[in-house]
Amino acid sequence: MPESGPAVRLMILMDEDRTWNHKPLVDEIIHRAHRAGLAGASAFRGVEGFGASQLVHTSRILDLSDKLPMMVLMIDSHDKIEQFLPQLDELDIGGVITVDDVEIVGSEVAGAGLR
Repeated sequence: MPESGPAVRLMILMDEDRTWNHKPLVDEIIHRAHRAGLAGASAFRGVEGFGASQLVHTSRILDLSDKLPMMVLMIDSHDKIEQFLPQLDELDIGGVITVDDVEIVGSEVAGAGLR
């Protein structure tokens, strides 16, 4: 990834309990991104959130939920992200997928250049 310049961010917001072939869906998304040669992908587990159901899910011990929010982020070139999107169509994400233009202002990812 270059130290600076234009790129595209793909963000997926979903429930952590989503599965694909009896395994966590987030694992499938990350592994597909890796196989597709994207510069990187990271998953983040939320501590609290709500979605279409309007039910608030939290990680606080008194209200412990197994349906916390999950966010998966990927940043790469426009072409690489556009090529990857059809793979997400196969999965039942059940959440929100966004793509937006970003500007990289600093990067320490050695050798992962945007292609």
